[in-house]
Order: sequence, then C-alpha cells, then structure tokens
Amino acid sequence: MTTKELASELKALQKEAHDTSVLLHPEEKEKEIVELEQKMQDPGFWKDQAQAQKVSQRQSHLRAELDEWKKLEKDIADALEMTADESLAEELEKTYHDLRARFEKMSVAVLLHGPHDERNAIIAIHAGAGGTEAQDWSAMLYRMLIRYAERHGWKTTVVDEHAGAEAGFKSIVFEVQGVSAYGYLKSENGVHRLVRISPFDAEKMRHTSFALVEVLPELDGAADVKIDEKDLQVDTFRSGGKGGQNVNKVETAVRITHVPSGIIVSCQTQRSQMQNRESAMKILRAKLYAAEQEKKAKEKQEVRGEFHSAEWGNQIRSYVLQPYQMVKDHRTDHETSDTASVLDGDIDGFVEAYLRARVISA
Repeated sequence: MTTKELASELKALQKEAHDTSVLLHPEEKEKEIVELEQKMQDPGFWKDQAQAQKVSQRQSHLRAELDEWKKLEKDIADALEMTADESLAEELEKTYHDLRARFEKMSVAVLLHGPHDERNAIIAIHAGAGGTEAQDWSAMLYRMLIRYAERHGWKTTVVDEHAGAEAGFKSIVFEVQGVSAYGYLKSENGVHRLVRISPFDAEKMRHTSFALVEVLPELDGAADVKIDEKDLQVDTFRSGGKGGQNVNKVETAVRITHVPSGIIVSCQTQRSQMQNRESAMKILRAKLYAAEQEKKAKEKQEVRGEFHSAEWGNQIRSYVLQPYQMVKDHRTDHETSDTASVLDGDIDGFVEAYLRARVISA
C-alpha cells in the first residue's frame, strides 16, 4: 500500500478504536478506580485478605484496560504522523497490520458486558453415554480448557473428580480464576460431540462420543443467591481421590443436596471438611443461579416459540477427526480444520465468534 492508502486505513482504524473504547465507559471506570484506590488507602484495608485481594485485582484490571486502549490510540496517531514520508511505506504497512491485530484482540473484551462476565468460572464436564470412549472424550475436553486457561494466565483448581474405570473422567469439576474467565468460557457451555477412530476399539471402528460442559459464574454468597440452611442435606464421606495422609483416612469429602431443587454437589479434593464444604457451597450457589436463569430463558423463549436446553442431541460444537479433520460450532458456523490446535486449547476463534454473535442477536 502507498502511504496515502495507509493514511486512509489508519484513520478508519483510529475511528474504530475510538468508537469501541467509548463502549467501555471510560469516565465511569476512572471514577471506580478512584473509589477503589481510596479503599486501598484505608488503614484496615488488609484485615480482610480475601476482600482486599479482590479490590486490588479489580483496580489493577481497570487501570490496565484503560491504559491499553490509550496506548493503542496513541500508537495509531503516531503512525498517522509518519505517513507523510513515502520512504516509510513498507514499515508502516507492517505497523498498520500489527495495530489492526491489537485492536481486533482488544475489542473482544468490550463484548463482555454480562452481569457476571468479569467473574471467575466454575466448570463441570460430564461424560455422555458410551463408557470408556465418552470418558476419554471428557478428559480431552478438560485438557483443552485447561490449556486455554493457561494461555490466558488463569489459575485452575480441581474441586471434584470421578475417574473412569479405564480412562478419562465420568465427571470432573474445576475452578478457573482469572479476570473475565466466566465471560470468555461461557461460550463452551453445552454438549460437545466427537467423531473419531476409537483408540479403545480393536477393530478400529469410527465412534461418536458426547460430553456435557457446564460453565457457571463464581458467585459471592447471599448477595447473589440466598440459600436456607434448612433446605440442605449434608453428607460426609472419605475421599476417593488423590490426597495426603489425612484426606483418605477421615471423612473430609462433602456432598450437599439442595432438597427443594434436587441439585447435588460434592467436593473431595481439599484437605479439610470445612474447605470442601465451602467449595461445594460455591458450586451449589452457581448451579441454583444457573437453574433460575435457565427457567427464565425457557419462559422467555417459549413465548417466542422455541427453546433448546443443553442436552444430548443439541450439541453446540462437533469435533471430527475421522474421516476428515474439522471442528465446527453449530451456533456461529465458525470452523477450522486445525483440530490439533483446538484440542490443545486454541479456541479463541470460537470464543470470539460466539461473543460477537451474542451481540448481534441481542
């Protein structure tokens, strides 16, 4: 491109960046940053370590987000000033493509405007019918999501797991801690379908397997969901998972049944019964919230004439490894033939397509 053409492209990018950054409501966020900084200056701020950490992380995230957009707009302006020199055309073209790529990546975060998008995520993966084959598929999905979390610098912690007899998991529950983890990972909520030559079939036949992925936001106690202790049935048992000298010898594992809804959650990976109970209650709050939201969505969709729940037959994405290579999302039609990268956690394209589709359909 000539410098004149580059100037035109950069001006268009400058306008896109400005219009998109406005959607972040920077004035409101600057005000929130000031309020958070005032809290952090309070002499007793660090008495509640957990709350203090949340406040400081929120302040750090907001400041980094606003500074990132300011830097992008400054870099675009600097590049525009260089377009007067024709000899810099080749260098400027590379700069333009770099700036465009930065903008596209940053603009995805603007799509995260749901009520809980900025929170941590709780993910549960359940193997479908099919025994070992489905359980192995659940383990593959677990690895894919763990790798995705690692790419984003998020922390993951297994809360509960039930291993398959030969391979994989019958079910596994884990937390993902990181800024907007739920906002990004909610795209994975639903049934995932795998087609491949089974490594467990001596005849090397093609098999189709299903696994259900539940993605829930981590909620903050009574502020989000009120639970009456009288509605809970709490059972304790010995952990069957990995652990230290205490975990498998005493009843540290906890199973909680919410009697009115019939929802059952368990946790057995922590070293104490109290820690397992806290983790189980965290999951229960998230599941009760999700059940209420699904009920509201169902009522709303029934008025429109359709509703699809996350169950077998309503797969959100298919992963075909045989007889050809293809991963396709049935909600957005986004697809790729690079199945190896996807299963290694490179699902940004699917996440972005889902978030953009939600904005368009809203």
